[in-house]
Amino acid sequence: MTHTVDLFVYPDCQLLDASGPWQVFASANTLLGRPHYELRLTAIEPGEVRTNGGMTLVATHALETPSPATTIPSGTLLVAGGHGVHELDDTVIRKLAERAASVSRVGSICSGAFALARTGLLDGCCVTTHWRQAERLAREFPGIDVAADALYRQCGNLYTSAGVTAGMDLALALVAADHDHRLASEVARELVMFLHRPGDQAQFSEGLRCQLASHGRLRALVDRVLNDPLADWNSDSLAAAMAVTPRHFQRLFRQQLSMTPVEFLTRLRLESARRLLAESDAPLARIADHCRIGGAEQLRRQFQRRYGLAPSAYRARFGRPLPNPAPTHASNRDAS
Repeated sequence: MTHTVDLFVYPDCQLLDASGPWQVFASANTLLGRPHYELRLTAIEPGEVRTNGGMTLVATHALETPSPATTIPSGTLLVAGGHGVHELDDTVIRKLAERAASVSRVGSICSGAFALARTGLLDGCCVTTHWRQAERLAREFPGIDVAADALYRQCGNLYTSAGVTAGMDLALALVAADHDHRLASEVARELVMFLHRPGDQAQFSEGLRCQLASHGRLRALVDRVLNDPLADWNSDSLAAAMAVTPRHFQRLFRQQLSMTPVEFLTRLRLESARRLLAESDAPLARIADHCRIGGAEQLRRQFQRRYGLAPSAYRARFGRPLPNPAPTHASNRDAS
């Protein structure tokens, strides 16, 4: 049986909010070798829809287009984000609510959450949206719990995601729910995505946060560390790389990044460990050694402190078995 996916777009919507998830489902069809997902670009009425980047999409279905006759709601409705979401009138919101009642799964990408919020569907739910819009969503809809830093959230059959590429992560999660994590991983690989990120992962990686906060020579050093985070870095070697004294380096690091160099390295290495927990079946001790976090027990303590759950719980929730275990230090050196 096919599963209908309606992607709702409107004038001044974000192009990637529609095209990103669309391609995830389309690639899943290709890898499955059959059209499991029937993709439909839906708008207020069929025809051209100009996105906020100037590119024009052509919607093939109207918002009120009914699903195939069935006694049980079926299909998925996803609402794209974009500045135009704030211009949708009450008639469109009413039609959106009616359409949502006829499907089994409803979701929003980025600021598309504002449209769903106006229907009342998100009342009492924990949701997310683009970090820039999170405060406004919480202010305008106090009955909604807004998780400002999450990539995507699920509340029953309702799904919300952060901006742009997070919509692809949400689509991958839906593919995994419909099939399995392996297919979602294969789609991510097909689209040259770094990995399928779990929904509770922060919208900004530690590396990006540090790139945004640093400047000058320290920014150059941060880029160098991000290029090889598992190298044998420590506070003294970082100071030497900048040709400054360790004391001056510590002071400069705190001024720009509001953390110590050791905290910076620990966070990057925990992110690497988290990726390996999700993408490999390597033992915890081997991951700890590869990521230079010490032993398995030290990794458990630091992981629990940083992410609020044990590595085993994280792997049980997000892990996907792959044939190749994590590389060793030797293989890492050979690869470089």
